[in-house]
Amino acid sequence: MKKALALALVLSVVGFSCSPGKTEGTKLAEGTPAYQLAKDLSAVLPLFDPDKNTVLYEAKKFTVTAGDVAEVILNTMGNAAFQLIDRDPAGLKAAVLQAAEQIGERRLLTAAAEAAGITFSQEEFDKVLAEQYAKAGGEEAFLEMLKSNKVDPESFKRMMREEQMIGKFLEADVFQKITVGEEELRQAYAADKTATVRHILLMTQGKPESEIPEIRKKMEDLLARARKGEDFAALAREYTEDPGSKENGGLYEDFPRGMMVKPFEDAAFSVPVGELSGVIETKYGFHILKVENRMKETEPFEAVRTRLEDNLKLAKRAGVYENFVAGLKSKAGFVEVKS
Repeated sequence: MKKALALALVLSVVGFSCSPGKTEGTKLAEGTPAYQLAKDLSAVLPLFDPDKNTVLYEAKKFTVTAGDVAEVILNTMGNAAFQLIDRDPAGLKAAVLQAAEQIGERRLLTAAAEAAGITFSQEEFDKVLAEQYAKAGGEEAFLEMLKSNKVDPESFKRMMREEQMIGKFLEADVFQKITVGEEELRQAYAADKTATVRHILLMTQGKPESEIPEIRKKMEDLLARARKGEDFAALAREYTEDPGSKENGGLYEDFPRGMMVKPFEDAAFSVPVGELSGVIETKYGFHILKVENRMKETEPFEAVRTRLEDNLKLAKRAGVYENFVAGLKSKAGFVEVKS
C-alpha cells in the first residue's frame, strides 16, 4: 500500500509542575470542548476519563497524559473527533497510545531543536500563517473554521509553530548528514527502477490481537489457492481490503522505489517476475503479491545521477529519523506506562 503522510500529532508541553524538573501533561479544564471529548470517549475507553488524566508515557522530565491526546485529537480532527466513540475499543486504544508516543517524540524533538539553537522567528511564522489564511480565504475565515470545529486557535498555532521548528531542525542538523557514495549510485542505476504488481491485502490495523491469527490463516488459504492456479486478479477483486486497487484486481503499476512500505517494496523488487510472494506483514496487515513486471533505468547514468542521489537520500531519511528519535527516547528515559 502507498505510504500516507499521517496527520501531525503535535502539541507544545503545556501543564503544571508537580515536582522540580518534571512537567506533567495537560490537565483538561471542565467545560472545554477537549474535556467533553475526553468524557465522551471515556465511555468506550476508560483511560480517557479527564478527571483521572491517566499517564500514558513518561520521561525523566515530562509525562504524556490522556488529556494531551484528547487535546491533540481535537485540534487535528475537529468535530470529527467525537465520532471516535464508534471505534472498536481495542483499535481506539492502539491509536491513542500511538498518538501519545508521537506527542512525546515531538516534545523530545522540540527540546533537541532548542538545544541546537534552532529558532523560528515571528516573521517566519507570519509567512506560514499567511499561507494558511490564504488557503482558507482569509484570516477571518481561517479562525471561523477553527471555531466551528471546536479547535482552540492558540493551541493550533502552537502546534503549527512547533512543527515548523522541528522540520527546520531536522533539515539543518539531522538530514544534512546523509551521504550517498559512488557505489550506491551505481548499484541504484543498475537496479530495477519500477515494479508492477497485483496484491491482496487483509487488514489487521486497528483490530484486536485475538483476531490476527485468523486473518493470517485466511491469507495463507488465499495464497494456497493462487499457487494452485486460481486467477490472482479475480481473487484480489473478491478479497482484497485495499480500496485503492480492489476494482483493478489489486494492480499497482510502475511504482518507483520509496513509494511503498518497506516489506511490500522489498518483495515487489525481489520476487521473480511472474511469481508469487509469501505472506508479507506490514503495519496495515497481511499481503500477498504477484509480480507482473519490472523496468530498469533507460537514460544514461550521468543524466540521472542527481535524481538518483536525491532519491537515495530521501529513502534514507526514514531510517535516520527513526534512529535519531530512538536515541532521544533512550537518553530521556521515555517509556510507556503500563496500566
